[in-house]
Amino acid sequence: MLALFKEEPGPGLALVERPEPVVGPGEVKIRVLRTGICGTDLHILRWDPWAAGAIRTPLVPGHEFFGEIVEVAPGVPDVAVGDKVSGEGHIVCGTCRNCRAGRRQMCIRTVGVGLQRDGAFAQYVTLPAENVWVHHDQVSPEVGAIFDPLGNAVHTALAFPVVGEDVLVSGCGPIGLMSVAVARHAGARLVVATDLSAPRLDMALRMGADHAVDVSSENLHEVQHTLGMREGFDVAFEMSGAASALPLVIDNMNHGGRIAMLGLPGEPFAIDWSTVVLRMLTLKGIYGREMFETWNSMSAMLHTSEVLRERIASLVTHRFGVTQWQDAFDAAASGGVGKVVIDWEQV
Repeated sequence: MLALFKEEPGPGLALVERPEPVVGPGEVKIRVLRTGICGTDLHILRWDPWAAGAIRTPLVPGHEFFGEIVEVAPGVPDVAVGDKVSGEGHIVCGTCRNCRAGRRQMCIRTVGVGLQRDGAFAQYVTLPAENVWVHHDQVSPEVGAIFDPLGNAVHTALAFPVVGEDVLVSGCGPIGLMSVAVARHAGARLVVATDLSAPRLDMALRMGADHAVDVSSENLHEVQHTLGMREGFDVAFEMSGAASALPLVIDNMNHGGRIAMLGLPGEPFAIDWSTVVLRMLTLKGIYGREMFETWNSMSAMLHTSEVLRERIASLVTHRFGVTQWQDAFDAAASGGVGKVVIDWEQV
């Protein structure tokens, strides 16, 4: 099969022929139809310090995908050849305290698809059947390919109740943009998005934001006044990881405000902990998706809302064939774009 492959530590990937994966006990084999490119994949391509410390080579990366089951191991229930699926990329041990308590997203022995085992930048991938999400409703291949990051957005946006609340979204990368659409769908009163990129701020408005703020030139407190807010934001999603972002979010929160943090900072930075204490703020780290309640939530929301379906689908702004993989990665790294998808049917 064709696969994007990193043979040894160092920058770069290569499109090569690799043996098709063999189905193990409890697994399924999936013919990959589409893959999304994630920021993690860009780290792996560049082989930055994070990738050097987290990734095992040789490796086929890729964890955002949509495909069709072509083989099922004996005795596996509930899935069948021909099912159209996406996959939960966190493979858990099943025996640690959190797994046994049903908190599988907190497993201390998580193995990442496309990180510590071969992933979906290939014509075929294997996955434990329990990690497969079958699309029972009509889901386009492109939207199916971005269910993983959509799950991150849904996990973040539903971390705290948002019905009737004023919500601040800090960072309008693809997942931040998805969280804008989810917060609007879930019943937020006002949704304000911040970023430094004009194209992404425009996309935030199309996702349903009431106001999109370039924080390099606009003051968030003045924006609050313009929108008729009097007490600060009730809920915030910090999606950027930028060192300047969380302090700005904290400074604009209402007393008792709640902050869900998905963005990964590149380095430590200082925040005003006295403000956190005196305003009784709650900060909650978000990683991946709740298995599998988040998957159920996002499928249900897409099933019931045509507006949300259209908004999420519109975030796929670039599509490339397999042999154009380098152009696809370049587009994903360029900034100011939505999601970039590789079509594995177009070789």
